[in-house]
Amino acid sequence: MMPEFGVGLIGCGNISTAYLSLAPMFAGFDMRAVADLHPDAAARQAQAFGLRALSVEDLLAAPNIDVVVNLTVPAAHFDVTRQILEAGKHAYSEKPLVLNLAEGEVLRDLAASKGLRIGAAPDTFLGGVHQHARALIDAGAVGQVTSGTAHVMSRGMEAWHPNPDFFFAPGAGPILDLGPYYITNLVQLLGPVRSVLAQAVTAFERRTIGSGPRAGETVPVRTPTTLHGLLTFEVGAVISLGASWDVAAHRHGHMELYGTNGTLFLPDPNYFGGTLELGTETSIETLAPLDHPFGLPNAHSTDGRANYRMAGLADLVAAIRADRPHRCGLDLALHVVEVMTALLEAAERGERVDVASTCTRPAPLSPQDAQDLLRAV
Repeated sequence: MMPEFGVGLIGCGNISTAYLSLAPMFAGFDMRAVADLHPDAAARQAQAFGLRALSVEDLLAAPNIDVVVNLTVPAAHFDVTRQILEAGKHAYSEKPLVLNLAEGEVLRDLAASKGLRIGAAPDTFLGGVHQHARALIDAGAVGQVTSGTAHVMSRGMEAWHPNPDFFFAPGAGPILDLGPYYITNLVQLLGPVRSVLAQAVTAFERRTIGSGPRAGETVPVRTPTTLHGLLTFEVGAVISLGASWDVAAHRHGHMELYGTNGTLFLPDPNYFGGTLELGTETSIETLAPLDHPFGLPNAHSTDGRANYRMAGLADLVAAIRADRPHRCGLDLALHVVEVMTALLEAAERGERVDVASTCTRPAPLSPQDAQDLLRAV
């Protein structure tokens, strides 16, 4: 049996609890240490999960750490991932990997020079329901997908998040914070994007924190909070994307794909599971779930949903061992980053923006592939 990869984590904010809680489900790696610029945050998570709390410098220097998970705020992703690579470790980052394509190219060159891998969230497209949709599209169940819609809309994060400042700063907003789930899933279903159009507005200049010790404090809004975009894919499909934190209520579905022979109604790509429906001219059928490990509700979800975050990291580790591409790969992440920044640029310029990068669709994740990533119980 090959030794497990040692994994460290930098950034002990809210999302780190989900990563650390789910890590024991997966095979091939062992969580060993956490670090944060605030030592008390690292100490709390280390105590909660039986890990070592280190400084960032000591974690990067630790000889028993092979891969480092970067859960810092988006504006720090580039600098921290670069430090991880410079330390000779493989890197796996929360989304978005970087805030522009130029930063991504720097990381690509650095990783290549050191023979290291870079992976990035989201990995929710590996969920059973999204892999089911992929299999149906690839099998021609709806014919050629020619158009579709995707919507992610709410009133924003400030009501529940105790420190929501970064959500409303450049590098976040609904496009860069939630857009990765939607655009990544569209790319894995349809392939890369060729060009975009967009318009954007911002409803509120400040947001009021609704929970935690800063409740009642306001934070400035410095990035668009509503964007409506049009994505043209290389296969010819045109998808309308609506992303907003200015919406009190709506009746849009999360994602609908219109093919020449039918329609697929997909659930929220922020989650691994959900209900998939197939529509024809005469009916809409709820499809039986694919027998897929990453579609099953599990104990690590508080709302009965399937939750398999860390699947992307597990696949990265398995891919290194097997010398194959990992599914949450650098080319996919950078293409999605360029699509998102192109949408913001198109909204600012009021004209179409071509997307220069491309990528291949990640390999499908079969039920057996998914099972192989899980630790035997």
